[in-house]
Amino acid sequence: MMSTRASRRRHVVRRLPATLAAVAIGSLVTGLLGTSAQAEPRDGAPVGTVARTVGEARFVPGPCPRTADPIPALEGARCGTLTVPEDRGRRHGRKITLGVAIVPALTSTPASDPIVWFAGGPGDDAVGEAQMAIDGGLNRHRDVIFMSQRGTYSADPVLTCPNIDEFNARVTSLVFGARSTERLHVEATRTCRQQLAGRSVDLAAYNSTESAADYADLRRALGLAKWNVFGISYGTDLALTYMREHPQGIRSVGIDGVLPPSLAGPSLTWSSAREGFDGLFRACAQQPACAGRYPQLPATFERLVRELEARPVTANVTIPERPTPVKAVLDGGALVNWMTSATHVAAGVPRSIDELAQGNPQRIADQWVNGKYSPQAIGRLSHGLAYGVFCSEWTPFDSEADVIRAGRRAFPSFPRSVLANGPQLPFLHADCRAWDVPPAPRSFREVTRSKIPTLVMSGGFDSQTGASNGAYAARTLSRATVVTVPYTAHVTFAASPCAQAITLSFFDSPTGPDTGCIAGVQPPQFEIGP
Repeated sequence: MMSTRASRRRHVVRRLPATLAAVAIGSLVTGLLGTSAQAEPRDGAPVGTVARTVGEARFVPGPCPRTADPIPALEGARCGTLTVPEDRGRRHGRKITLGVAIVPALTSTPASDPIVWFAGGPGDDAVGEAQMAIDGGLNRHRDVIFMSQRGTYSADPVLTCPNIDEFNARVTSLVFGARSTERLHVEATRTCRQQLAGRSVDLAAYNSTESAADYADLRRALGLAKWNVFGISYGTDLALTYMREHPQGIRSVGIDGVLPPSLAGPSLTWSSAREGFDGLFRACAQQPACAGRYPQLPATFERLVRELEARPVTANVTIPERPTPVKAVLDGGALVNWMTSATHVAAGVPRSIDELAQGNPQRIADQWVNGKYSPQAIGRLSHGLAYGVFCSEWTPFDSEADVIRAGRRAFPSFPRSVLANGPQLPFLHADCRAWDVPPAPRSFREVTRSKIPTLVMSGGFDSQTGASNGAYAARTLSRATVVTVPYTAHVTFAASPCAQAITLSFFDSPTGPDTGCIAGVQPPQFEIGP
C-alpha cells in the first residue's frame, strides 16, 4: 500500500512541471488612498471575475470564503473557488475545493502581475491572513491573491481537528516531556486521523507537492501570464517547492521566515532556537540597564531549563471566561517552548526569566497557558495538512537521533529529555508513526536552484526559522537579495515597518530593492523590574 502511494507521488513530481503563517501588525505607509482598480488578465476582464477551466482545474467566481473572524480587508474583494483533484495521480478521483479572495490594489493603475500569498503553518489558511498582508500595504500597487491551501479552514474538505488543539491546551497542566504526555499526544493525533479517514479523506494527498500544483493551476485558471509570490514561515517551504516544480509564470518571489524544504524538520528547530535566543540575549547585553539588571542572562536561562526539567514548578493561571484557574506546569521543555514564542514580545523576556529565577513563575505561566487557551488557537489549524507535510516530507529524512544530536550541538547543557523534542514539534516522530502516510521521494529534499529574483528575509530574533536558513536557501538562488531585519522575531513582515517597506520595494524592483531602512531599526527597550 505504501509503495503504491509513494510511486504515484513520485510520478506526479516528475510530470507536473512539464504540464505547466498573534503579533500586532504595524501599518506601513499612509497617503496611499486612491480609487481601487483591478489588474486585468490576458482576456481584459478583472482578475477573478471569469470562470475558466484549465486541465482538471476550474475557477468559478462566487462568494468570499468563510473566515473564523471578520476580516475588513476582504470588503470589496473579488472571490470564488478553485476546484482541483485531491490526488493528481488518480484519474477520475475525488475533487476538492479551495477558497479564493482577491483584494484589489489601492492604486488606480495597478500592475498587471498580482502577488499571491502563501500562508504559514503548515495548516494556516491564507484567507485568514489577508488582514496581515493588507495592513502591511502589500496591495499598494498590485492586487493580492489569497487561496486556502488544501485542507485548511476555508477549503472543502476542511481538515481541522479541534481535539488536538484542546489537548495542546491541556498539556500546559502536564509535564511537557513525560512519557505519559507523549502517549496522550499520540492518542489525540490518532483520533484526528481516524476522524478524517472516516470521511474518506486521502491523507497522503495533503502535502507541499500537491499544494504547489494547486497554485500552478490557480495562476492559469485566473488567466495570468505572470504573478509574484510572497510566502511566510511554512509558506517559504511551499514557495521554494513551487519555484522548483512550477517556475513558469513567476516574476519574483519573497520569502520571510525561511524554512528550506531540503532541511525542514525538528532538528532544524534547535539551531533556529539558538540563533533567536542569542540575538535577544545579545541585545539585552548591549543595553547598560538590561545588562546591569540581568547579568549572565543566557547562563541563567540554561540553568533554569536544567533545574525545571528535574523539578518542575507550578502556578495557577486565570483564563478569561473560565470559572476556575488552570494549573500550569513549567518544566525544562515547557520553558524552551515558551521562549521560542516569547521572542515576539522580546522586551519582557529578560524580566520574565529573572522573576522565574527568583522563584516567581507567574509571568511565564500566564503567557504559556493563555496562548494555548486562546480562541484563536482552537479549531483553525489544518492538522490534516500539517501532518501530511510533517510525516511525508520532514520526519522520513530527519531521525529521532538527528534531533537529539542537533539539540546537543545547539544547547550542550540541556538534558536529553529536553533535547528529544524539537521546539514546537513535540513527539513528532511518534505522531507520524500514528499518522502513517508514505514518505515523499528523496528528490523532494533537493535544494531549489533558480534564477527568479528572490527576496530572502529573516528576523534577528527569529527562534523558529533562524536567519542562517535564509543564507542557506540563497546559496542556490542566483538573483537573491538577503536581508536580516534586526531585533525582529519570526515573520518580519507582520511587525516591522522596515520589513514591509523592503517587501514593497522588492516587488516594484525585484533586482534592486531599497533596504536602507535596516540601518535605522532600533532595539526594544527591555523592561527593568524592581
